[in-house]
Amino acid sequence: MNPIAFLFRSSIGRKVLMAVTGVVLIGFIIGHLVGNLQIFQHPDHLNGYAQFLHQLGPLLWVARLGVLVCVVLHVWAATVLTLENRAARGAEAYAVAHTLRATLSSRMMRQTGVVVLAFVIYHLAHFTWGVADRSHFKENLAHYTMQSEYRVAGFPVVKAGTEVLDVHSMVILGFQSPVVSLFYIVAVGLLSFHLLHGIESMFQTLGWRSERWAGGLRKIALVFCAAYFFFNLTIPGSVVAGRLKQQSAHLVAVPGR
Repeated sequence: MNPIAFLFRSSIGRKVLMAVTGVVLIGFIIGHLVGNLQIFQHPDHLNGYAQFLHQLGPLLWVARLGVLVCVVLHVWAATVLTLENRAARGAEAYAVAHTLRATLSSRMMRQTGVVVLAFVIYHLAHFTWGVADRSHFKENLAHYTMQSEYRVAGFPVVKAGTEVLDVHSMVILGFQSPVVSLFYIVAVGLLSFHLLHGIESMFQTLGWRSERWAGGLRKIALVFCAAYFFFNLTIPGSVVAGRLKQQSAHLVAVPGR
């Protein structure tokens, strides 16, 4: 059996596929969080970051498509493995005996695609497809003039004086909606809860988990998931609490709006 067939046709291969795509998706959500946390800095940071991503052009869309493919494969592998596990159960007593230690795991893996997909759709809808623009964003804001250079790894990627989209204000205006904030918090909460199991499963599948440090791994996963949820929560929480407000300085009106 060739490697591709192994990944898609065998249970072990599907577990490996699920673990590898999980690694990619964890990298994505960490990067997403780090980028978003720049909202607590001067608007130059988040706006410059958004402009830098926009300037990547086709490379950005390649990355987005790569994440989408990983989500689809992750969902597919989780669904097939869940169905296989159900079909493999024999007598009712066998199924009941496995409920306490396997059902929660199976349910969470089945929900992975829904949670991650909802998170990705939210991200795209809010910032890429411009759903947030249907509020009063376009009417009250336009572009933002960078006051300083935005640098990546020490290299200037967005020059001072460049007019960019004011993503900093877009995020704040978006989270002023209780519905949007609640959806974000719930989605991130479910994702964080899933990661607690997913990280351990990923290490197990890739052969990086041993009985010797299984307890330590779980503690690390717990701290990571709690921190991930907390830092994501600070963004809508700060907006709703009024501690994070729109900065109107240096906005440039767009003719015709």
